[in-house]
Amino acid sequence: MANPFDLTGRVAVVTGGNGGIGLGMAEALANAGCAISVWGRNEAKNAEAVARLSALGARAEAQGVDVTDRASVEAAFAATLKAFGRVDGMIANAGVTGASKGPFVDRPVEDFRRVMAANVEGVMHCFQVAAKHMIERAKAGDACGRLIATSSVASIDGAAFNEHYGASKGAVNAMVRALAVELARYGVTANTILPGWIATDMTEATFANPKFAGAVTPRIPVRRFGQPSDFGGIAVYLMSGASSYHTAQTLVIDGGYTVF
Repeated sequence: MANPFDLTGRVAVVTGGNGGIGLGMAEALANAGCAISVWGRNEAKNAEAVARLSALGARAEAQGVDVTDRASVEAAFAATLKAFGRVDGMIANAGVTGASKGPFVDRPVEDFRRVMAANVEGVMHCFQVAAKHMIERAKAGDACGRLIATSSVASIDGAAFNEHYGASKGAVNAMVRALAVELARYGVTANTILPGWIATDMTEATFANPKFAGAVTPRIPVRRFGQPSDFGGIAVYLMSGASSYHTAQTLVIDGGYTVF
């Protein structure tokens, strides 16, 4: 029986794939045989990611892209198609948490707009260009498409003084569920991966903060921090044929807070 997790011949775009969770997913996909296009603003990190993926034997390239700019996304997608000829999966992993902290009533509307642009509009831009390509291929008899977004526990469990971020991720969750229904007829699935506390280069300072260690760490089951590889395994599954009917779901990774 063929291995459903052999992704040889498939191509995935991983936005924000040059660090932390994104790179962990990209490496897992590469190990499964998938070709990778890394999208990110930092060209130096993009190059480092491509070098790491190439060292695994993967076919990889990178595109400098601003996901909040539709023209930038379209240009990156066109360049990716030129390099690989097809895109089977779009993994939208870019996003920000927001700038100023403080009570909701005092937060400037500019904060809300910036966070929504990076988290919601960014995913929308990436998914739109990918879905158009996947629908066209499906109509030509080559149905295969995976849309995967990363979210946050803030989207369903709240986040004090970070409600803009929680709202943006909740909007992504809702958009993915609606897309799953709309695109099912074309064989395109849509899912969200939702983490708990993940140990990456971006969270090291948080884990080292005495207040975090004293107030939050004791509440994390057996002090377990999820690893980027946890995401990688889920990404491989969702990119595989085994997940053909697993759609419109939020897959929760137990990296700390598991929310039901």
